[in-house]
Amino acid sequence: MIATQSKLLGPGNRATTNRGGEEEDDDEADLAENSLLNKLIRKSLVESSHRVEVLQRDPSSPLFSVKTFEELHLKEELLHGVYAMGFNRPSKIQETALPMMVAHPPQNLIAQSQSGTGKTAAFALAMLSRVNAAVKYPQCLCLAPTFELALQTGRVVEQMGKFCADVRVAYAVRGNKVPRGAVIEEQIVIGTPGTTLDWCFKLRLMDLKKISVFVLDEADVMINTQGFSDQSIRVQRALSHDCQMLLFSATFEDAVWQFAERIVPDPNVIKLRREDLTLNNIRQYYFLCENNSEKYKALCNVYGSITVGQAIVFCQTRRNAKWLSLQMIRDGHQVAMLSGELTVEERAAVIQRFRDGKEKVLITTNVCARGIDVIQVTIVVNFNLPTNQLQYPDFETYLHRIGRAGRFGKKGLAFNMIERYNLSLLHRIEEHFQTKIKKLDPEDMDELEKIEY
Repeated sequence: MIATQSKLLGPGNRATTNRGGEEEDDDEADLAENSLLNKLIRKSLVESSHRVEVLQRDPSSPLFSVKTFEELHLKEELLHGVYAMGFNRPSKIQETALPMMVAHPPQNLIAQSQSGTGKTAAFALAMLSRVNAAVKYPQCLCLAPTFELALQTGRVVEQMGKFCADVRVAYAVRGNKVPRGAVIEEQIVIGTPGTTLDWCFKLRLMDLKKISVFVLDEADVMINTQGFSDQSIRVQRALSHDCQMLLFSATFEDAVWQFAERIVPDPNVIKLRREDLTLNNIRQYYFLCENNSEKYKALCNVYGSITVGQAIVFCQTRRNAKWLSLQMIRDGHQVAMLSGELTVEERAAVIQRFRDGKEKVLITTNVCARGIDVIQVTIVVNFNLPTNQLQYPDFETYLHRIGRAGRFGKKGLAFNMIERYNLSLLHRIEEHFQTKIKKLDPEDMDELEKIEY
């Protein structure tokens, strides 16, 4: 398989534009960036803890699920591609989704799926299974919300289809200049909505009536991006009535549902039941500290008293994170730092080093509060409590932060560094979660040494 415009596969743009001074919070990590980050760091599938719910278009139809890729009766060369990528068996969502996606006659699907659960591989497989390699025009179209996500999806399709002779991928993304009147012979087109619209209606490079599979990825990001939902709907309306439509979204808020129902007629639906994040397996403590120096001293005492696998320390601002990193490095600790001014690729590299155990402490702003699972993390430290713009406690971020220490049912410890004037924030967190956060004296090494997971 050969990709067009391979020079497009260069480094991504800066992850976050600097919206202000150094005190900028990283609270609002961009959805598309987070999605790309998760794609980059998840080399293997993640077993979702969610239960899968299926709403069938035809409830009387038997519901098939598969435990092996062989059961899908794929072309031999496609099966080779799947195994060459290291997928030994379908993930939880693939077990249910793939039989619907490769069924004859084709079925439409709306699916909720987190990053890392194998949805990109699933729809790549669906597109490749429908392609007729002997016919040289676009037959499958996938829309993604950003240049980087489109390239990342394309890489998966190319890798999975590398044994499929004469199947090629074209990229309808910014920077890929195609002259008017050119003929697109690639069977699979992956693009962003605006450029794809230009290819279809302005340059007339492809005939949407000949598309047999239309994939809309990251629908929740699409509807949060100016104009993308309208552009996607315009593409969808030009498709033939028998085109198979597959829509994926990590979240299913009302706006996403309304959008999905406009785009995908008569669908099967796969939903994930909400994960009940719990604090039951995480012991929570707090230290009363007057300033950053006292917080740092308390952190060092914790580190010197408790057996730490790996720790994540959350700061509210980049300035705090940088200051703390420099202090710890100066004192001989192996530290990685993660914040919003890094590119997505640089963040992925930092996280991978931390996962590999090359650094024992990860200091980060909220860019890392969700979705990044490192099994060795046993301690989470809130160097600053998470607050919203009104300076009230951000309960959801608190839950996701300390949840990094309690992944996969393991026990963990959470330590909160609190200034006296912020005690009311801590009490609100206790009240909200109906839990007790125990006060510790950072100078009492005997008490610290008694703490167990």
